[in-house]
Amino acid sequence: MEEAEPAKLPEDSNEHKHRDVSSGGIRAAVFGLSDGLVTNVSLILGVAGAHPGGAFVRLAGVAGLVAGAFSMAAGEFVSMRAQTELMQRELDVERLALRRAPLAERDELIAIYEARGIDHDVAEQLVAEVMSDPELALATHAREELGFDPRSIGSPVKASVSSFFAFALGAVLPLIPWLVGSGTAAAIASVVIGVVTAAVVGWFLGRMTGRSRWRSALRQVVVAAVAASVTFGIGRAVGLGTGT
Repeated sequence: MEEAEPAKLPEDSNEHKHRDVSSGGIRAAVFGLSDGLVTNVSLILGVAGAHPGGAFVRLAGVAGLVAGAFSMAAGEFVSMRAQTELMQRELDVERLALRRAPLAERDELIAIYEARGIDHDVAEQLVAEVMSDPELALATHAREELGFDPRSIGSPVKASVSSFFAFALGAVLPLIPWLVGSGTAAAIASVVIGVVTAAVVGWFLGRMTGRSRWRSALRQVVVAAVAASVTFGIGRAVGLGTGT
């Protein structure tokens, strides 16, 4: 397992900032870009490997871009919507429990803090402060019992839109050579664009996660290369023999 690089802070500063990793928008954008690239470069090279005319490759690339972007956006919206609805339902259950049995919820929260090593008297004092504010009580119980912050529930629409445009961007890059040319030159250009873009995506992921940027870039390139090689090989084996 890769070791995360330690966060670097200014020597004269005690402050640090965290990225928002819970909303789903950034995740959807990054993985949408990666999926769009891998999907379409594989599709384009797979079709190109069968030696059809350039028009067939362009058609396949455009179809893959449009279908993939809509599929990615729809899937992200449905999954995020289901997740947010589930979270909202659990919040409603917790809100009702706080209203109907506040003492039981109080004791439950005290027990959670004690299990984490907090002294009983300190836990009681802390929970008393928390329970005095209904919204704070709900947010605290959600974090401690349910494992999420109700203020950080992701937006299905934001995640869906991010996925759509990110996938489309990733998918259009290896298609560009086929919009202006065809044949071996276009195929080589698609490969080069795919490698460079995969490396950039991997480097960015490494930067976001604090892991080795070069390893993340190399891993992303390998994933894209394996997928593209397999589809190209299949296309070449099947073949159309119609020439370019």
